[in-house]
Amino acid sequence: MKISFVLYFLISLYVGGFMLYGGYQKFAKPLPAPTQMIETFEKEGATKMKQDQKLIIRNYVFGMKQTGYFWQFLGFCELLFGLMVLSQYFRFVGAVMLMPITVQIFLFHLFLEFHDTEELIETGLLLLGNVALIFKEYNQWKPLVFAKP
Repeated sequence: MKISFVLYFLISLYVGGFMLYGGYQKFAKPLPAPTQMIETFEKEGATKMKQDQKLIIRNYVFGMKQTGYFWQFLGFCELLFGLMVLSQYFRFVGAVMLMPITVQIFLFHLFLEFHDTEELIETGLLLLGNVALIFKEYNQWKPLVFAKP
């Protein structure tokens, strides 16, 4: 058995498992009420919340949940594309479809949670794993990108 086969299989397990877990978590808790963030803001006090670094993160995630569809849609995509990556048969298509999601996850942690080094490394490895899965099939998609005139 080739080492590269095992390596890409392990990368697929990491990326697919990460997405399955993240997608499941989006459905594990009920969506917050539309006024929940305002009530939290009033309860904790305006001064404390303004100084709280997590206010931006809370508002960002709360906004996605309050659309009424996006949080669930993101969870569905993470589940579907994670399963595609794990299937090995649809791994390339799943990795391509996951690319915008993994980039967004990494950028979220880079710009909004830069102080949490562990999560930054974890999401950086997720992004690198996804890129590796796409570049593994370079010979297949190269003619689509670099067409000879």
